[in-house]
Amino acid sequence: MSGILKNQSTLTLEGSKNGIISIAQIEEPYGPNSATVASIGISLSGDAENPEWKVHIPMKNLPAVVSALQSMLK
Repeated sequence: MSGILKNQSTLTLEGSKNGIISIAQIEEPYGPNSATVASIGISLSGDAENPEWKVHIPMKNLPAVVSALQSMLK
């Protein structure tokens, strides 16, 4: 995967020793002219560059995903 990372941040993964959640915006993640995605990774070892799990969410789907996640807090 290639791409340009923007807006990177990390959060502590609750309930783990060293785990982190990494969040980034990736422009052209699959090569030139591919759509920008929000990337969310989980690393139990604390290595944001090599998460054990990750998901790429197209930016056009992000508002609906955020809304669905927020509904879980109610």
